[in-house]
Amino acid sequence: MQPTRRTHPAGRHPERLLPSEPQRRRIARELYEQVADLPIVSPHGHVPAALLAENRPFENPTELFITPDHYVTRLLHAHGVPLAELGVGAEPLSEEQARRSWRILCEHWARFAGTPMKYWLEDVLVGVFEVDELPDASNANALFDHLGERLRDPAYLPRALVESFNIETLATTDDPLSTLEHHAALRDDPAFATDVIPTLRIEAAIDPGHPSWHRNVTALLAGAGGDDDVESYLAAIAERRRVFARHGAVSIDCALEDARTAVLPRARLAELYLRARRGEATPQETATFRAGMVSELARQSHDDGLVITLHVGSLRDYDAGLHRQYGPDRGCDIPLTTRFAEGLRPLLNEFGHDPAFHLVLFTLDETSWAREIAPLAGFYPSVYAGAPWWFLDEPEAILRYRSAVTGSIGFGKQSGFIDDTRALCSIPARHDMARRLDSAFLSKLVSEHRLSIDEAGSIIRQLSYELPRATFRLGHFGH
Repeated sequence: MQPTRRTHPAGRHPERLLPSEPQRRRIARELYEQVADLPIVSPHGHVPAALLAENRPFENPTELFITPDHYVTRLLHAHGVPLAELGVGAEPLSEEQARRSWRILCEHWARFAGTPMKYWLEDVLVGVFEVDELPDASNANALFDHLGERLRDPAYLPRALVESFNIETLATTDDPLSTLEHHAALRDDPAFATDVIPTLRIEAAIDPGHPSWHRNVTALLAGAGGDDDVESYLAAIAERRRVFARHGAVSIDCALEDARTAVLPRARLAELYLRARRGEATPQETATFRAGMVSELARQSHDDGLVITLHVGSLRDYDAGLHRQYGPDRGCDIPLTTRFAEGLRPLLNEFGHDPAFHLVLFTLDETSWAREIAPLAGFYPSVYAGAPWWFLDEPEAILRYRSAVTGSIGFGKQSGFIDDTRALCSIPARHDMARRLDSAFLSKLVSEHRLSIDEAGSIIRQLSYELPRATFRLGHFGH
């Protein structure tokens, strides 16, 4: 079977994702053209700083497109492909394994029809690597060789790609104990203009139920030279926040199953801390301590201004056997029903009106967008509605999100688009997709005479560029 040739690949049609109705399409196209070439601001993501600091060539297409992208490996696994066959957990891959993994992707290409993964992959293959045919079993080897040849070109080194993507700011996600040496190297390199900033991923340091909590706390206390008590513990966390901020961080990220918070007397927090350290805390006490620590993070944000992103409602690493074999973040997360109003009430009663505090809420339960997140963001100055995330970052859900929250909060309390990806080459595809969808959404308001074209032009620029900078206070710390 011969590969299907296309004059306009579906993933790169110039009017992709714009409305089919002619008047709206014309308006949307005019709006999109105003922001198509704006710099990319990516204030939350997972591309490692080491990738850019070391700037080594990608070994092969598999290590660029497949093994780091759990969106891709997850769906292939759902169709019966063992993760080991894809090379997951076996990096670096042999030439034979990399080629076999790539062939599997090509053979299963039709499985991605209708998904955002297909859209992003096509956008990258066509727009970045000049592939002009659909992947399938017949051309898998030829495509692998074509992509491999491109990856040996200096123009396809990680830093060169970032610069060609016009990425102005790229936030990484980093362990509390990270030395941040790669961020320092990138910051001090005058030849690299992109602002690569760390983000403190904090749940492993505040949740006694996390398998690394005890080890992290011991290391934090050793680094800060404190005693094993709650005051030294809180001081050690505050010091790590200062270290991250000195390296450019503007936010801390906290991923929890629920949004429960509590404002605890210091004596109660100290008691729960000691019980957790001795391994005596009950599950309820562990949950209470974690809830209290989320509020303590907000208290520290009053002092240092770091934004808190709260990712709630993901039952992570659902498959225990897969987690044991391959570790975390392999795509086996399952969404949970999420309630924000009751859980956040103690924190917001204490800090919700604090001008120094920004809280960005993310969920995998889209029923909470209109029911809870938008009403909270529409009242509290500190609260922002985070962009659709993980299972919801696809075109239809993004449009549902805009409809669900805009009526309550307008556009100014939305965070703007956040790609939240591990796949470097998908960043421009994701941001371009968001700009097209926002243009489509705004075209409806213009065509119904609810906005003028000039108002819509101002809003599309805000959503694409200005709101992420403002929400995450980029520039607040000298960026």
